Amino acid sequence: QVQLVESGGGLVQAGGSLRLSCAASGSIFGTNVMGWYRQAPGNVRELIGSITSDGLTTYADSVKGRFTISRDNAKNTMYLQMNSLKPEDTALYICNVFLVVVTRQYWGQGTQVTVSP
Repeated sequence: QVQLVESGGGLVQAGGSLRLSCAASGSIFGTNVMGWYRQAPGNVRELIGSITSDGLTTYADSVKGRFTISRDNAKNTMYLQMNSLKPEDTALYICNVFLVVVTRQYWGQGTQVTVSP
């Protein structure tokens, strides 16, 4: 069983920065992909970026150039550095891990990010 716990959310003014963390407990050894999603009220859950266990990253166009995903495999932790935040970035940010070998995925509970104008 894998548990994911996000932290680092909060209230920030437009133009500001936040760094989110996603700590995984349990076994995520082997090939895996960790991802950050976000969901605003009334909206569908949106994938904003992902990182493989080898460190390859992808980003949604809406955050490209502003957000950076990284991970520390020794700590089983993924990070989301968010810069130049906009009010439209306001959402619940949720992390996910997909374990390739067992084709299983797990979700965290999310951390709220609110960007004021």
